[in-house]
Amino acid sequence: MLLEQQRYIHEDLERLEQGIADRMGDEPKMIRDRLNRDHEVTQLLDQIQHQSAELLPLYDDKTGLRTKEILQISTGDPFEEFYRQVADIKEHHSRYPNEQSENSEQWYRPRKGGEDQPFIVETMFSGEEAYGRFFDLHSCHESYLNLSDVKRLGYMQYLEVFDNFQPGYGGVKRVDKMTDQYFKYLGELMEYLESFMQRTRPLENLDKVFRTWDTDFESAWEKDEVQGWQIEKGAAKGNSANRMLSSPDAIWCEACEKEFKNENVYKGHLNGRKHVKAAEVLSQRGGISLEHRLKERAIAEREFRVKKLAGAMSTERDDTRVNVERRQGMTERERQQELENFYNLSNEQSKAVEEEEEDGGDDRIYNPLKLPLAWDGKPIPFWLYRLHGLGQEFPCEICGNFVYRGRRAFDKHFNETNHITNLKRLGITNTHLFRDITSIEEAVRLWDKIQRETKKTTVDEGSIVQMEDAEGNVMPEKVYLDLQKQGLL
Repeated sequence: MLLEQQRYIHEDLERLEQGIADRMGDEPKMIRDRLNRDHEVTQLLDQIQHQSAELLPLYDDKTGLRTKEILQISTGDPFEEFYRQVADIKEHHSRYPNEQSENSEQWYRPRKGGEDQPFIVETMFSGEEAYGRFFDLHSCHESYLNLSDVKRLGYMQYLEVFDNFQPGYGGVKRVDKMTDQYFKYLGELMEYLESFMQRTRPLENLDKVFRTWDTDFESAWEKDEVQGWQIEKGAAKGNSANRMLSSPDAIWCEACEKEFKNENVYKGHLNGRKHVKAAEVLSQRGGISLEHRLKERAIAEREFRVKKLAGAMSTERDDTRVNVERRQGMTERERQQELENFYNLSNEQSKAVEEEEEDGGDDRIYNPLKLPLAWDGKPIPFWLYRLHGLGQEFPCEICGNFVYRGRRAFDKHFNETNHITNLKRLGITNTHLFRDITSIEEAVRLWDKIQRETKKTTVDEGSIVQMEDAEGNVMPEKVYLDLQKQGLL
């Protein structure tokens, strides 16, 4: 029966190949259908590998059973072997008379999702991920906020800097990274990004990509070129070529991992307790133990992997920021309604797409009012457009002439990192006084005025208290005391 088993596996392989060809012949428009098709193809490819692994030992015939079976058929009466196998089949069906026969032709045909046959990807993604369109880093963001000595970044700001591990951009100082909590946070972030890539790109050979990244890290680590993890000897100062300093006079302190405006400020902090402690730690890194260096390597490897993953999925990252910004302008009821509509995606939308393809209609969305698009690629309702005043545009020159749609988004952006950072680049430190100011010229002029008034308004304590002499003359307390000392009163 080994020959029959070989024949059956070859037939199954042909059906698997035909099933893959049937699926790849169509290109679904909806992301759910396209992703579901890719995962089905991946499963069929895995089945081909499994069947091929079972077929190879049969051809190797290490036990000699296949050769013996061929000799039995080729020598002697071939009908005798044939009738013997027929008798075995009849005996099997007599033992199991109620066994149902299966139509193997239907096994690998494409099937559309429904209540009886749900899509494979239905349980793979959360509602926030929208079938692999957006990241869902809320859990990682909470883990980040629980770290010690980190900036209290909002979720929107975290999405911009979660792969930047340099101090000053939301990252942690090198000394503070040697903790189990930070190592666990990096592992959680890395595992999520890897899982997200595997779920959204099932047909790519990701194992090969990961091995390439591991090789790149090994090479960079041996050459001591991993950014932020080079072996440092002493607390050097100066404008390092690898540092982006704010001005030519600025000086970077390697021990404190902090920038100082000029050399005088840098020299002034050298005697501080923080610098002395950090310099001692930095001086010991030249003779660092092997165990400590191996721990640094493990942390650096995870940071390197997160950077690579974020760079490979830059499109999903940008789409996530846009989606989060859009959802911030919605009420809680609107968010719940949108999520409910998302989960209620049924076969009606797929049928509508199929009918549109059959009718030969164009792919353009009818949007004469040019309303913003929602998560499903369709224009948002007009009442929602009017409710949030999205028809009003508010440009901000300080933010690079970015145009904010709606008063709510415009008012909100004054407290965001981008606007505050741009004000600080103009030399403005007291940013809360510049609300509703969007012109660079107006902001600079107002700041200069505040600086001049601050210098002029020197408080004279003697001019606050007024004194009166015996003749009823009113004068400041300082003048009164001077005249009294001279005996003129």
